[in-house]
Amino acid sequence: MSQKQLADGRVMRNFAIGQLGWSMLSGIVTNWLLYFYMPSEETIAAGMPIFITQGIVFAGMTIIGLITAFCRLVDGFIDPLIASKSDSLEHPLGRRIPFMRRFAIPFGIMTVVVFTLPGMGGELFNDIALFVCLVLFYVSLSLYCTPYNALIPELGRTQELRVNLSTYISVTFFLGTAMAYLVPTIAGFFEGAFGIADSYRMTIAILAAIAIACMLLPAFTIDENTYAQTEPSTTPMGASVVKTFKNRDFQVFEISDVLYWVSITMFQTGMPFYVTSLMGLDDSMNFVLFAGMTVISLVFYAPVNMLAKRMGKKLLVAFAFFFYCLAFAVTSVCGQFGIPAVVWGGLVAVLAAIPMAILGILPQAILADIAESDAVETGENREGMFYAARTFSMTLGQSIAMILFSSVAALGSGGFGYRVTALVATGFCMLGGLVFTRYREKRVLNVIGKRNLTARGD
Repeated sequence: MSQKQLADGRVMRNFAIGQLGWSMLSGIVTNWLLYFYMPSEETIAAGMPIFITQGIVFAGMTIIGLITAFCRLVDGFIDPLIASKSDSLEHPLGRRIPFMRRFAIPFGIMTVVVFTLPGMGGELFNDIALFVCLVLFYVSLSLYCTPYNALIPELGRTQELRVNLSTYISVTFFLGTAMAYLVPTIAGFFEGAFGIADSYRMTIAILAAIAIACMLLPAFTIDENTYAQTEPSTTPMGASVVKTFKNRDFQVFEISDVLYWVSITMFQTGMPFYVTSLMGLDDSMNFVLFAGMTVISLVFYAPVNMLAKRMGKKLLVAFAFFFYCLAFAVTSVCGQFGIPAVVWGGLVAVLAAIPMAILGILPQAILADIAESDAVETGENREGMFYAARTFSMTLGQSIAMILFSSVAALGSGGFGYRVTALVATGFCMLGGLVFTRYREKRVLNVIGKRNLTARGD
């Protein structure tokens, strides 16, 4: 196996810009799909048309909850296939870059189509169109993101590089998500001429074009063969999935990660409703509050980076889970007790910023540790499958969150359902933190350390 170069700052920055692009597209769908297709009373009053079937349709679930949950689950089962194809790909450009070059543009296009095609006909047509468009959106997301994420342990081949790279992509992830929150602000400039729905569509098209450019940058500026081991894996997909999920440390990570994605997706999906319905603020404040959270979070990036290298990642991640619980619990009572709306918004932003910094950086680095230790013990490089499994945990968590949020939000009146969603998010986050405490960080790092000592001949 040939010795590869270590990634420098330029490579890590270019790689992180790809995350800026895909997190923008993912954030648009995560944050605004329900707001667009299951509008609140305030949004309908402002002129938002109703495109799809509303209300409870089956077993306490809404049509959009069923659609999004099913589409994400379909995508979750496709992820291992994509990961296996990427792990085993023989191509002059490597195992990951060919996917990133080919599927960046379809990913951006499908983001726009999700908000466009399901508004071209009657209710039944729109329901079916939304289902089809979302399936294609999540498939295109996986075709870019699974190979992209599999490069993380390859570009971050030392503990220091791994934490640094995770910090870079965390910054761009939050910047991309923050840009997704700009949708109503930018749409406001077009709303007078085009109406609320078309102004949202135009804004999403503009942001998707920017995102595509960002995603193509690492695909055309990083030489995978210089930095990554590109020897294809020969393990069949089924066997690779089984081997991946047999890893005990990965099992703990995966379960806690599913619970994390349930809680954070409910919180992010609820933000537009918390801001407008509970706090009584204008929807443009969504960006202001998320930008505030991001800026405050960035202040903690350097301390998190340093502390992770000194005291390990496990303790910080467990702390972040439990601190997020406080932020979610406070959100459940925002808008009450005579406290001004802006104060509530600021309090939630500050409380969420600290765990946002930790969980934005360290889980990717932890998964890279697990993937590397597994490669040492098994002799197989199956990074793609590990990151596909994490995409599955994200998909499963978001699916559960969409079902829960759309169903729980419909409870009661006067914002009662929205308050309950925040409490449900608190419970899932607490459980996720408890599960994560079972992660054996010392064992994983010892396996990697012994391999490095052997490689140096010590």
